[in-house]
Amino acid sequence: MTTLEQALQAYPLRGTPVYTGRYGCGHINDTYAIACDSGCMYILQRVNSKIFTRPWELMENVAAVTQFLSQKTQDPRGCLRLIPTKEGKSYFVDSEGEHWRLFPFIDNSICLQKAESAEDFKQSAIAFGRFQKLLAQFPAAQLHEPIPNFHNTVDRYRQFHEALAADVMDRARLCEAEIRFYLDREAEAGCIVERLADGRLPLRVTHNDTKLNNVMLDYDSRQALCVIDLDTIMPGSSLYDFGDSIRFGAATAAEDEQDLSKVSMSLELFRTFTEGFLSACGDSLTETEVQMLPVGAKMMTLECGLRFLTDYLKGDTYFKTSRPGQNLDRARTQLTLVADMEAKMPEMLKIIQEVQG
Repeated sequence: MTTLEQALQAYPLRGTPVYTGRYGCGHINDTYAIACDSGCMYILQRVNSKIFTRPWELMENVAAVTQFLSQKTQDPRGCLRLIPTKEGKSYFVDSEGEHWRLFPFIDNSICLQKAESAEDFKQSAIAFGRFQKLLAQFPAAQLHEPIPNFHNTVDRYRQFHEALAADVMDRARLCEAEIRFYLDREAEAGCIVERLADGRLPLRVTHNDTKLNNVMLDYDSRQALCVIDLDTIMPGSSLYDFGDSIRFGAATAAEDEQDLSKVSMSLELFRTFTEGFLSACGDSLTETEVQMLPVGAKMMTLECGLRFLTDYLKGDTYFKTSRPGQNLDRARTQLTLVADMEAKMPEMLKIIQEVQG
């Protein structure tokens, strides 16, 4: 019996499976669509234990958050809902020690890889804003960290200095201007981490992968239904999720664009996302969080660029590349975005005030 068959037998499916096939565009976990003769459909996933080395902790996070969310929304499509195994557990462990979980298939839904309109981007903002609001009272400190120090920008700079000192590929001489750009902004690195530590920013449940393709939309109305892919939920700041959404979604060019004249942050898209996010958050964010949202966008962009540059110096050992110098190009687009955000910071803050009313 294959491990897939073991997993299927571990769950109380309604009917007999008549179709089992790979599903979606995810690159981390193995995802399968299951169709039964009863008409019921499911999503079955095997957690990638090479990426998530403590999958039981990840599943404890997912179980706790989905259970909490299910009590906050009556809409069956309003959040992911884990289906317990026949033994009543939130996940199944097969004979090879791999972890599996089962969700109901979200009917009449669509998942976009790329926004087809500004409204699509706004709907992702509504989904992630609602996610923050619904989880505002969740005890975030109880969550595990699937990736420790993921958004600890101070620690990211520590790793950068180590890579720079080692310079194992003799690449530092090829990117002196980029190195200087990131070093010039190191003093800012702790602005979110320090405020979390001293309580000026509240600890929140953060998603940490706030891209459009992690939002399910209604197929007909294209309205946001729920947030998916909860593997990287962990304690953090709402600024992380807002900031990374802007970093990726409001950029006018691809992450590895070589023509930097094409790279900027769209104030129009910044406004679009901010309107959706804050409307869905309601009053769940503190005034400090709201006022620091533009800072979150800058810091997440700075951190991401620093990670790309660190990986370039180390020999491209973390981020996948398809051509030489791609990580350096990525670092350059991010620093270009950072510089653009710095120039537009007054306008970003004005948009925050206007959206707040």
